[in-house]
Amino acid sequence: MRKTIKQAVSVTLVSAMALSLAACGSSSNSAETTAASAAAEETTAGEPAAAEGLTVNTTDPITITMSWWGGDARHEATMAAVEAFMAKYPNITVEMQYAAWSGWEDKMSASFATGTAPDVNQINWNWITSFSSDGSAFYDLNKVSDILDLTQFSDSVLSDCTVANELQGVPISMTGRIFYWNKTTFDQAGLETPSTLADLMAAGPVFQEKLGDDYYPLAMNELDRTIFMVFYLESKYGKAWVENNELQYTAEEIQDGLSFIKSLEDAHVIPTIKTLANDGADSLDKNPKWMEGKYAGIFEWDSSANKFHDALNEGQEFVVGEELPDMGDYQGGFSKVSMCFAISETTEHPAECAALINFLLNEEEGVKLMGSERGIPASAAGLQICEENNLLDPLVAEANGKVMDYVSFPLDPKFEAAALKNTDGVYYDVQAGLSYGDYDVETAADVLIEGVEEVLNK
Repeated sequence: MRKTIKQAVSVTLVSAMALSLAACGSSSNSAETTAASAAAEETTAGEPAAAEGLTVNTTDPITITMSWWGGDARHEATMAAVEAFMAKYPNITVEMQYAAWSGWEDKMSASFATGTAPDVNQINWNWITSFSSDGSAFYDLNKVSDILDLTQFSDSVLSDCTVANELQGVPISMTGRIFYWNKTTFDQAGLETPSTLADLMAAGPVFQEKLGDDYYPLAMNELDRTIFMVFYLESKYGKAWVENNELQYTAEEIQDGLSFIKSLEDAHVIPTIKTLANDGADSLDKNPKWMEGKYAGIFEWDSSANKFHDALNEGQEFVVGEELPDMGDYQGGFSKVSMCFAISETTEHPAECAALINFLLNEEEGVKLMGSERGIPASAAGLQICEENNLLDPLVAEANGKVMDYVSFPLDPKFEAAALKNTDGVYYDVQAGLSYGDYDVETAADVLIEGVEEVLNK
């Protein structure tokens, strides 16, 4: 990895420990050129702020900072793109801060709270509400729409990133959950990979009888189970999990969802949480039973396809599955903004920060260098550049296409609040408690409802 005198790398390269969400970027418009731009869709009373007529300083020496998390491939691609940006703007120095995911959210939370965050930041979508629900942490990007071309993004995804009538981040990519199967193991069991819930339920006993007690058609951790439960409930009842900051499901309906998850264990479709814990792996992609095909399916983000594909031992055939259409009368499931680029409210150089984001997401040179390291682009121009230059990973593109064509419900950003989704959070407590037998379905539902409503009421 090379360093230039313009590059101050403050964090050592390490591999990502969490999901690497991939993305390409967007359009060929120069950041120096005034772009015809649209403000984010109105979500609260009042009109979004108009562009402030800022221009990029191309003469005076300026230093801005940028942060992101990820693995080695994302680090290298981003650094290459930032180097190209600095070559285009020789007066602008970009100091880079990056690391793996582990501990990153806590570090960034503290920096946003103290006003010491870098100027440009890769953020998770839910950080907008977690750290800037009043619009105080992130700069309103509507004000720099003469530089950052917002017309490349749909009104709906810009609306998802708007709070307090301010555009808090620009979406990099959209993502959702889908099934991936190890076709080799299903072939050994004499089965086709599942295309319906009925197929999946029927596979459990066949795996146990033909392959052995250690073989399961699907493996899910506690968070996976909660997301799948929500997909099931939305498919059956036709309601979003949370809407207008209110949980939409009754205790009885949630008990139905938890009973469904328990039925997967009972039918030998998924291993128990105790079984997964005894495997001794931090994540399913690092679990030897996934690598060797004993766990023959996962339910994961579309952008995670390669991580799980690459983890398989030689000779295993990995395929992208389908959403399960027979869970109910509705097309359950959700997609979400996977991550954004945001500018800190404290920046002294909003125009130059906007130029950097526009270069990475909306200009051909930046898009090509970023490659597909952050998913399928939300930007129309970025997507076109990636398609024309064969930069989209085929597995991720296939998975993303299937997800976006099927799922139909919104995701409340508080669904991913740390108090719920972290390993010491409510989802893990509820699903592990149910699996170990510490909770019955009624108690588990009560604990889940209490935990969700506590987060929603904050």
